[in-house]
Amino acid sequence: MSDTQPRVGLGKRDFGDYGDSVEPVEGVVLVDSDYLKDRKVFGQVVTTFRYGREEDEVMGLHFSRQLYLALDQIYPIDQQPEKSELQDKLLRKLGDNAIPFTFDLPENAPPSVTLQPGSDDQGAPLGVDYELKLFIAETKEEKPHRRNSVSMAIRKLQYFQPGPMVRQPSTMVSKGFVLSPGKLQLEVTLDKEYYFHGDKIAVQMVVTNHSKKTIRNIKVNVIQNTEVTMINGHYHKSVASIDSKEGCPIIPGATLSKVFYLLPSADNNK
Repeated sequence: MSDTQPRVGLGKRDFGDYGDSVEPVEGVVLVDSDYLKDRKVFGQVVTTFRYGREEDEVMGLHFSRQLYLALDQIYPIDQQPEKSELQDKLLRKLGDNAIPFTFDLPENAPPSVTLQPGSDDQGAPLGVDYELKLFIAETKEEKPHRRNSVSMAIRKLQYFQPGPMVRQPSTMVSKGFVLSPGKLQLEVTLDKEYYFHGDKIAVQMVVTNHSKKTIRNIKVNVIQNTEVTMINGHYHKSVASIDSKEGCPIIPGATLSKVFYLLPSADNNK
């Protein structure tokens, strides 16, 4: 970063959407007054929706859309808005040349979403992402240059308060075998209905072997299923899995009851 390039300070990069309210994007931007001269400082929040792979973009075809959620002049302005406690702290840290700014995200703006890429995908992952950009220019229509702009990735995260759980989610399936009598019965129960990022998924599994087969291995998968209505696309990706031999083999007539814990994580799905 050059000495004349703006510097941005934020208290955080994740901003919550609580249904009836959305946290504002608050921060300050530090600019060199000698470099600024008579020009202005603008800020913008851009969301990008990528619904197709970059490597498939040919002949001018693009599988992404951009939407400008905010584009405002933040310096100079006629009336300085009231500063938040966070902005006061950042101003004391960065000095008198720092300029406070606040952007309100629309309540109907989509939350940040990242679809886990497949093993053959090379470009940017599919999903919705947000970028905050501050730049120096004569007008807001002017295309910002790298030397007089600064950008930072941010996220709009959706939160909700789940209601009381009526019952634990549960399902049961049975499978027969060709030319072999009896069936294999599997019952799966989850510990709760809703999971947040960072929550472990507890899977209570009961396997009853009424068949003549012997079970030697158990595999548990968490599959991310996504439907993109704009292009009528469907995506499926395993985001957590366990391959276990504990309690095996399950011989004919035997039953196994066991709890498996899975933790979907972006760190394990890059």
